Amino acid sequence: MHLKPLIYCLLAAMLFTCCDAGFDEINTDPNVVNDVDAVYLLSTAITKTAYSYQDEAYYRHPASAGRYVTLVRNENMDKFSWGPRDWTPVYTRLMTIKQLQTQAEKHHQPQYVVLSRILRAFNFAYITDLWGDAPYSKALLAREKDNIHPAYDKQETIYIDLLYELKACNEALRQPLPAIDAEYDVLFKGDVEKWRRFANSLRLRMLLRCAKNYPNAWAEMQLMVNDPQLYPLVNDQAYNAVLRYIGTNAENSWPGSDVANGYNEFDKRKPSKELVDMLLTYNDPRIRIWIDKVVDVASATIDKNEYVGVPNAISQPAQYNGGNNCISNFAPAMNKAADPRFNAILIGCWEVSFILSEALQSGRITMAGCTGQSMYYQGIKQSMEYYGAGVPYTSYTAQPLVKYNGSLRQLMHQKWLSQLNVGAEGWLEHRRTGFPVFVPGPLAAQRNIPLRYMYPLTEILNNPVEYDRAKKQMGGDEQTTRMWLIK
Repeated sequence: MHLKPLIYCLLAAMLFTCCDAGFDEINTDPNVVNDVDAVYLLSTAITKTAYSYQDEAYYRHPASAGRYVTLVRNENMDKFSWGPRDWTPVYTRLMTIKQLQTQAEKHHQPQYVVLSRILRAFNFAYITDLWGDAPYSKALLAREKDNIHPAYDKQETIYIDLLYELKACNEALRQPLPAIDAEYDVLFKGDVEKWRRFANSLRLRMLLRCAKNYPNAWAEMQLMVNDPQLYPLVNDQAYNAVLRYIGTNAENSWPGSDVANGYNEFDKRKPSKELVDMLLTYNDPRIRIWIDKVVDVASATIDKNEYVGVPNAISQPAQYNGGNNCISNFAPAMNKAADPRFNAILIGCWEVSFILSEALQSGRITMAGCTGQSMYYQGIKQSMEYYGAGVPYTSYTAQPLVKYNGSLRQLMHQKWLSQLNVGAEGWLEHRRTGFPVFVPGPLAAQRNIPLRYMYPLTEILNNPVEYDRAKKQMGGDEQTTRMWLIK
């Protein structure tokens, strides 16, 4: 056999293996323990979810699409030359969560059944937010249903079901249940009310995201804010859904640290020009926490500021402004294995405040004692507090550009800044609103920020019938294809 055909055969075999792993390899692996107490799976399900979400936020495509990060080496991610994107890691997490639920049901542990459903909703929401239509009701069924070619559900169907699930989980946690083991609940230490707040806040995030095309979104949001006892939210730092990094090894360390990935990986990811320029424009104190000063301002060739971000998709970005000493790095704290300001954030109180600010500002809901303005200021204050900005937030909000003016543009600028290092949220909110306005650089493969991930190559090869149906149903499989959320 000639070399090229051999390579193609080996690649096909590898891809086939990856496709199976994407949904059900764990479910058929003979080494997997078939009977284990659910509590032992809980911490794994939480850490895999939170740390992977954070890794994407800082390290991978959402960081580029959200225009927080510019790569000065290996720049294809910034040029949006993405091609098909693998979803195996997310479905693998979902398989662990399914095992958690199965074992909890088997051992009559209803408290862990509910927690598994919340984690399941979070991960499936992430999949459909990034890809659109996706295997959902027929996913993860290879073992019990012998279904290794799952059909794709419409995004609208997935969203509506997940919204129901999160509502049902809040209601289930209101009932008397056995205690959650605080040792294995690494997110909330067994605090049921915090799990309720988490579920409700995720639901609020999803309702805003689908409000354009889901007729009941605003009414459901109104019902939630009408009864804070029934629907408590993440509205204070004490309730943030945040998992700290331990920093003892690569798996439990901040993804930008040299423990996790080596300094060379940290060094090739620079703060974007969009991020640095906006922080400078607003005289934002968080710049000192997030961004490092330029080493050699005098040698700068374009920008003489002490903080300089790198534009997207330009020729030789590593040489921008005179080279590495003339552009900013992220702050040294982001190269540490663990720092109390940099954690795996699933949702924070500032995001909830900005969600409510937008809903109130638009006139779609009312809320006792709150206005779009008050929640806007609260969101800024909470973000400043979380990162320890060290200045009275009122001096920041008194500035003409920050002082509340009721515009969506202003609100989204502040929300975008606050969502640095929170999953794909900055990208997805830009996609939803168009703010901040981003212009891809001259070498970008397309003239707009991508709208979605393309389906995995393994689906094209190994699930072609369902892939073709999904592609037709979605209206295409391109980075520019509009999913239900934004049609």
